[in-house]
Amino acid sequence: MSKLYTTFAGRMLLKILTAPAVSKMAGSFMESFLSKFIIEPFIKKNKIDMSDYKIENWKCFNHFFTRNLRPGKRPIDMNPVSLISPCDGYLTVYNISDDSSFEIKNSVYTLDELLMDSNLASEYHGGLCLVFRLTPSDYHRYIYPDTGAKLKNTYIPGIFHTVRPVAFKKYPVFKTNSREYTVLGTNNFDDVVFMEVGAMMVGKIVNYHQEYNFTKGEEKGRFEFGGSTIIMLIKKDVALIDTEIKSASNRGEEYKVKLGESIGVRI
Repeated sequence: MSKLYTTFAGRMLLKILTAPAVSKMAGSFMESFLSKFIIEPFIKKNKIDMSDYKIENWKCFNHFFTRNLRPGKRPIDMNPVSLISPCDGYLTVYNISDDSSFEIKNSVYTLDELLMDSNLASEYHGGLCLVFRLTPSDYHRYIYPDTGAKLKNTYIPGIFHTVRPVAFKKYPVFKTNSREYTVLGTNNFDDVVFMEVGAMMVGKIVNYHQEYNFTKGEEKGRFEFGGSTIIMLIKKDVALIDTEIKSASNRGEEYKVKLGESIGVRI
């Protein structure tokens, strides 16, 4: 993966691999019975602890990839003031400046570019941008972080770079990748923007609801094959993120989190 982003030949190949059609073809293979034969090698390569998951007769790789957890493996912190992680992954927290910009690995983003909606972007000046990076070995279903009501989903077409850090140094991944977002009107954290970002070989973001009343910890959707990213935007002076997480982010490090655990509190 590093050579794809750091060599001339790799960057030429990237033009093909990041095309939506390629991700769609890869997705078709992962839905076929032929793909079931790569399940065991994938488990071994990524050292996945299968004791967390229900063991089923998986019909294809995507069936395995979107596997379900065993009951009790991801307890949900139901304290109303707790902000919970919507997924398994690696979390980095960024401060959004008053001009709506934030920087990830030398790429400067603005909320206008991320959302393609300047009016919505203006509501999050001075707030927080939470980036959850899911790896291929993570659980790839995600949940609602609080109770409330959501608006319709907005889809923004794009290409499919990897969401590994190696790509962040070369490309503004989150404003070029295909993505989908909605506004969650939550009971405890005001309006939260919840965005799913597609990644290389992830041709499908599966959200279960359009306009909908949801409860904290309820499953919101899933990613099919590949690692990917969830971004949450939180308004200014709404939430306080855990000290350890903020300290790691300030050092430029990701912090490992699990679905349903507290990552901060309501102010």
